[in-house]
Amino acid sequence: MIGKRAAWRWTLCGWLGAVCLLVAMAAPSACGQESSPPDQPQNATNSTLPDSQLWNLHFQSTVGAQGHPSFPAEYTGLNSLTPGAQVRDTISVDVMGGVRLWRGGEFFADGLVWQGYGLSNTLGMAGFPNGEAYRIGKTYPDGYLCRAFFRETIGFGREKEAADDAPLELRGTKDVRRLTFTIGHFTPTDIFDTNAYANDSRSQFMNWAFINNGTWDYPANTLGFTNGAAVELNSRAWAGRLGTFQVSKVANGMRLDWTPHKAWSAVAEVERRYSPKRQAGAIRLLAYVERAHMGSYQETLNNPSLGENIALDAAYRYKYGFAINLEQEIRKNLGAFVRVGWSDGKNQTWEYTDVNRAASAGLALKGARWRRPEDMVGLALVVNGISAAHRQFLAAGGLGITVGDGALDYRSERIGETYYNWKIAKHYWLTVDYQFAQNPAYNHVRGPVDLFALRFHTEF
Repeated sequence: MIGKRAAWRWTLCGWLGAVCLLVAMAAPSACGQESSPPDQPQNATNSTLPDSQLWNLHFQSTVGAQGHPSFPAEYTGLNSLTPGAQVRDTISVDVMGGVRLWRGGEFFADGLVWQGYGLSNTLGMAGFPNGEAYRIGKTYPDGYLCRAFFRETIGFGREKEAADDAPLELRGTKDVRRLTFTIGHFTPTDIFDTNAYANDSRSQFMNWAFINNGTWDYPANTLGFTNGAAVELNSRAWAGRLGTFQVSKVANGMRLDWTPHKAWSAVAEVERRYSPKRQAGAIRLLAYVERAHMGSYQETLNNPSLGENIALDAAYRYKYGFAINLEQEIRKNLGAFVRVGWSDGKNQTWEYTDVNRAASAGLALKGARWRRPEDMVGLALVVNGISAAHRQFLAAGGLGITVGDGALDYRSERIGETYYNWKIAKHYWLTVDYQFAQNPAYNHVRGPVDLFALRFHTEF
């Protein structure tokens, strides 16, 4: 049952969603041109197809501050969100460039500078509220070459489509039917589990649970990047993707495991694009399997001498999971997304966050109705859960990547988020964000928590 303290917040979230839907439904259909489905191909003879770009350079900077007032908590553990009021800030700067090496061959690089901390050192919630906060905080700026990869595209002729001048993409044309290889240092989420309405913590939702499916323990170091290779086969309405990547040497660590015959992660995704009544949509089905030097929840519980230190039970073990990712334009300027995921939950979370079951849904509405077509308002809800063995491990005092209060009165973690992204000038955006978290870190005797954030973003 939802307590009186939380009921009005969930009611507010529901009303906000209804307002978004009603505003969009009331908007005249003639406002703007009809939208096209994702990757809608263009004919090769179309004179609007752009010329090929030899190189590009892009820049982004995101500065954010997030905080919460004090909230009730019967006890606090090592991985708990601190119940006292606090505010933390983060800064990120990316310089991204690409160069065309030959026809179909491209190289991209991304230099990242970051500084700051997440709330409670990025601990205390499985759906952590700030996608710009890394698991390692920095008092002073630090730099990292987060992407350096090659891309080779083999086209199969006939229909063409335009490629934009954008980060990690060169302007030009490409065949609709194509085979694309990517190899190097990047993040798997550049290619897999993408979503038009919930994928970018710098312009859309901030919570980890909305940026990606929390049940996909996607391979990455502490900053979210790894070495790997991926291949994608694309057609007019379908796409299929396969990838294999290195995993961390220790849970959510910076160093990667260089024994690829023992430690690796593989992911497969199938995408179907469609446009009922000219409303663009897509559904993606993802499956993954991962092998790493990880501990078992049940084996750790069965051996009291380990003291719930799951690292002492480490061995090369497997974990796997599945996810569904849906995006759908409901009406001009209004879109919706849904993500559902499941993982086996037998062995420890290794890379991303402590979620074994998840269901999220949300709306994103452009501001054309109030003559702010480049503004965006969003609303989303997520319910996170964990397996029975995972619950018992946390209740016994075990620690995960972001959760572990020292005990556990289990309930599913429920989070609502709403934001307004305001384009204040060309190249500049300001976002106001509010999140409400009930049962943070799956603990019924902690919270609820109100989280507020301001985010300033610029890109060129």
